[in-house]
Amino acid sequence: MKGTPSRLTLFICLGLLLFLAGCRDRTPRLTPLEPGALILAFGDSLTAGNGAGRGASYPAVLEQLTGYRTINAGHPGELSGEGLQRLPDLLQRYRPDLVILCHGGNDLLRRHDPALTAANLRSMIEAVRNTEAEIILIGVPKPGLWLRAAPFYQEIADEYRIPCNIEILPDILASRELKSDTIHPNAAGYRQLAETLAELIDQASHN
Repeated sequence: MKGTPSRLTLFICLGLLLFLAGCRDRTPRLTPLEPGALILAFGDSLTAGNGAGRGASYPAVLEQLTGYRTINAGHPGELSGEGLQRLPDLLQRYRPDLVILCHGGNDLLRRHDPALTAANLRSMIEAVRNTEAEIILIGVPKPGLWLRAAPFYQEIADEYRIPCNIEILPDILASRELKSDTIHPNAAGYRQLAETLAELIDQASHN
């Protein structure tokens, strides 16, 4: 009969609906932060604010934008293995509600084994999860003519189903107006990073 959908059409429509529902279920979410929540920004010089000063670092600006107390736990020059050793004490000391992890840049600059860097990041994420804190991952660009985050950042984010931004740092460091040198943003760049994270926190909390 004309106008009667075939079984094949119905199966295709049903499959499409199930696929879209599955995509929504895979969207990384954050538990909404309560008033008085504490954010731990953990990383190396990109977190410390090299190139602009600590007062203009992204954690300092993020605190202004969100109203949440934000601890700057950036340690310039740190490798991911050293960060893995440093993180547990900070988690115990501050008991953060959210950890922003931006690490591995020095490993990439020194061309360390990416599998080892990825393993260290996974261990950091598991340490954070053991405290039941939320986590956001920031992808760091690998050296090269075209700035792109190392592939393992998105792979890890997908594996652990955590919010991740792999575009913001490459975008900032590709702009002369937003960087102080080839590997560090300037004050304007750190502000853009903080604004992006503030938006990510808000969006992820309301998915």
